[in-house]
Amino acid sequence: MVSKDTYIEQLENTIKSLEQQVSNLTEMVLLLRKGKFGSSSEKTPREEISDQLSLFNEAELEADPHVPEPVVKDVNGYKRRKAKTKREVLLKDLPVKEILCEIPEEDLYCGNCGVTLKPIGKETVREELEYIPPKLQIIRYVRMSYECLKCKHTDTPYIEKALTPSSLMHHSLASPSTVANVMYQKYVNAMPLYRQEKDWEQLGFSLSRATMANWIIRCSQDYLYPVTRYLREQLLKRDVLHCDESPVQVLKENGRRPQSKSYMWLYRTREDGKEPIILYDYRTTRSGENAAEYLKGFSGFLHSDGYSGYNKLAEIVRCGCWAHLRRKFIEAIPDNRAKDSPLTNAEIGRDYCNRLFKIEDGLSELTSEEKYAKRLELERPVLDAFWCWLDSLHILQSSALGKAVTYAKNQKQYMENYLLDGRCSISNNAAENSIRPFTLGRKNWLFADTPKGASASAAVYSIVETAKANGLSVYTYLSYLLMYMPDTDYRNNPEALEELMPWSPRVQEECKK
Repeated sequence: MVSKDTYIEQLENTIKSLEQQVSNLTEMVLLLRKGKFGSSSEKTPREEISDQLSLFNEAELEADPHVPEPVVKDVNGYKRRKAKTKREVLLKDLPVKEILCEIPEEDLYCGNCGVTLKPIGKETVREELEYIPPKLQIIRYVRMSYECLKCKHTDTPYIEKALTPSSLMHHSLASPSTVANVMYQKYVNAMPLYRQEKDWEQLGFSLSRATMANWIIRCSQDYLYPVTRYLREQLLKRDVLHCDESPVQVLKENGRRPQSKSYMWLYRTREDGKEPIILYDYRTTRSGENAAEYLKGFSGFLHSDGYSGYNKLAEIVRCGCWAHLRRKFIEAIPDNRAKDSPLTNAEIGRDYCNRLFKIEDGLSELTSEEKYAKRLELERPVLDAFWCWLDSLHILQSSALGKAVTYAKNQKQYMENYLLDGRCSISNNAAENSIRPFTLGRKNWLFADTPKGASASAAVYSIVETAKANGLSVYTYLSYLLMYMPDTDYRNNPEALEELMPWSPRVQEECKK
């Protein structure tokens, strides 16, 4: 029989366990509410930036003898030009239509003596921004035929017909401009096809969503896939890449339920001043084998989050994401903390991350070699202090803070790899920012109907985001590709695709924003 004291001890332990469960569940509810209704910004408010984390001498850390002192002086005889206003900057590239307001000829007389008035000048009264609605028209290609009058009455008459550009899709009304517009509205403006259907009706043409979907899939397969394959070849030649993945629902996949999760993978080059490449790849699973297959032949540094599937890639060095870790500490900060209370452990963890990012901001203008040396000098001590601080904590692993600490310890070997090369980044923000247009668009169109549609979406998103990163007008570049790809012999001459890349001089000239 259990003694009274033992029974009381068991009850006390049960109560403590239940209290901890209630605390964890409350924390989860608050975190979910914060994610749904709270601010999405991870920026630390200025009033919360504390100097309590005095790991190092702030003066020694921030001092830079090369920064010039601010000098204020008056310059006699020099008139500074007024800076352009925001309005002038916005309107500088728009065409101008001038409407001249004149006095009717019969009223051009002096009110005093009746003599005819003469113009002496004009002034700009105001400017307005005019919206010109789109319109549809039929482009009819008419081919001329020519004959030789001399050979006309011989046994070998000679007739020649003029060349015509290849059609985008045989027996279809699709043109480069219409298909580019459908793609632009869906993948840039996140407008689903059923809403585009209504817009076409307003323009006086009935275009079904099924037809638009066929246009996207067919044109992606015939013209965009070769471009993305070429871009992938260029991507694999780089030394540093970023990657991420996000779920997508595809309704009609063989052998899978409509509710099953598929994934859109993203791969991109680092922000190094070279030609940026951003590529999407649709796969049915989140298996790391997908990344290993897509990046086959790549050897270098790969930035990612903490997903273990990336460990299946050979000949790469994985670099963890400090922004991802920082986010976990931010999520663990209690909402009801008193304003003047001491820093919580979650805030201390956040501040360690903030310190690293602040140092990184100061190194942004350095070369890769200089950055490598400065990181070892300035950031290595912060990292060592951070890991020692983590080891000193005694917290419940199931709590939000416990999950952040566990994540940090499990990812330690990857979190420090960015120190190995000055070309590496402290975070994977480049990939997260690049995949965001897809996640925002997904909120509107919700799912893909078929795997073909999902693969086509991956191709269009790749073209769209790479065009954006290279400073191109997305619609213009899509139209450009769809105009020239039908007559480009890329199968026998793969180098011809180089002329259609977003960074080629001709494309930059014709498609620049």
